Amino acid sequence: MTTYDNIFKIKHNNILPKQGSILISEPFLQDTYFQRSVVLLIDHNDEGSMGLVLNKKTKLIVSDFFPELKTYKEISIFLGGPVFPNRLFFIHSLGQKIIPESIQIDNSLYFDGDFKAIKQYILDGQTIEGKVKFFLGYSGWTKGQLVNEIIENSWLVSRADHTTLLAAEGDEFWKSSLESLGNGYETWANYPKDPYLN
Repeated sequence: MTTYDNIFKIKHNNILPKQGSILISEPFLQDTYFQRSVVLLIDHNDEGSMGLVLNKKTKLIVSDFFPELKTYKEISIFLGGPVFPNRLFFIHSLGQKIIPESIQIDNSLYFDGDFKAIKQYILDGQTIEGKVKFFLGYSGWTKGQLVNEIIENSWLVSRADHTTLLAAEGDEFWKSSLESLGNGYETWANYPKDPYLN
């Protein structure tokens, strides 16, 4: 019997994961965190991997946790992953001079840093739109786990344009990330979210 998995199965693209790569989930994942997700790899080494799901926006806003920011424009929070789901993380393009203790991911993107500095930046009236993105929790993989998932074709690895990541949200970003890889992934991009409803 032919299954949806057989019709739509595409092998991974043989790009090795590294810090700053993005992971694009295959369309069959039904997990709450990873269904149609695009994950930014914050770190990847022999001991394991850490990433943030970029496109799962929650109904929460930063001022839910920091009431002093209530008078400012609502700042959305995204679902970064299942590990430490009550901890707030962020990525930004502000650099280490503005946000000390940030971890550089690439030439233009940074992870976390001094939270007092980012709060003060907002309180000073500086715009963070397209510059900062907040997450609850992160995604983690133990030693060898992510590579095995890639071999099993659960993820495609890509070298995304990081300027788009700070504004990314929703299933459309997952689809456009697939489409950017070329015609070979059209079947994944067009696979219905729930094929049994069609």
